[in-house]
Amino acid sequence: MTQDPRPSNRNRERRSREPAGIRELRQEVGELRRANERGTTRSRRPRRRFGPMLVACLVVILMAVMINGAFGSSSSFTPPSNASLAGLGVRGRIVAIANSQVGYSADPDHSYCNKFSAYWDAGTAECPSGELSEEWCADFAAWAWRKAGVQFTYGYNPGDLNAGAVSFYEWGLDHGEWHPATSGYVAAPGDVAIYGVSLSTDPSAAHVAIVTDDPRNQRGPDVINGDGDRTGFSVVETGTDQTRADAGHHHDDTLAGYVSPT
Repeated sequence: MTQDPRPSNRNRERRSREPAGIRELRQEVGELRRANERGTTRSRRPRRRFGPMLVACLVVILMAVMINGAFGSSSSFTPPSNASLAGLGVRGRIVAIANSQVGYSADPDHSYCNKFSAYWDAGTAECPSGELSEEWCADFAAWAWRKAGVQFTYGYNPGDLNAGAVSFYEWGLDHGEWHPATSGYVAAPGDVAIYGVSLSTDPSAAHVAIVTDDPRNQRGPDVINGDGDRTGFSVVETGTDQTRADAGHHHDDTLAGYVSPT
């Protein structure tokens, strides 16, 4: 029985879904292999040996591209090592740790699945990669503080920090570290800026961000936002002269004040 040399429907479908780069490399490998086979019948000059070498190199590249496509290539956004942080004070460590995450985004896109909530074992388990899902600006700020060595309890009792942005306001009150925006306080790197504080019977806040600078010629601080949405959906991003919240439908909420780490 003669085997049909044509690829099966399944193979044709699989190849049609391959990225263009893989298909092009596969085609180049085939062309080089055929050229090399023709060369063996026409000439025995030493240059003939370079054909198999080029084919082998392209095969390695092809395999690397295929593996990269299968397993992804996104950065892990690893925080700075303890050695690199050793010469910094707690405020410098907070900023360095937060800055190392700029560009991180929730995964999948348009979800709140993130590693910072998972660090605290907080949120809902609806994420395909083992992360947890909830709005996470406060989880990010708490994570940066904890990694820098700030002592606090993450939980849901009075005075604990948690995913609620208002928890930073309440923590600041409890520890004498709350500074209203109207007080003239100049924020320092590592402070947490709080936006949209509402002091009703059920206090709330819209957003928090980590301060990197507070230039005197600006109305608002320079910050790093967790769960921001100016450059994408649910990302870590920077903000300059940020007087309003960088978070979804809370963009109209203004700067209320700052909380300092103890």
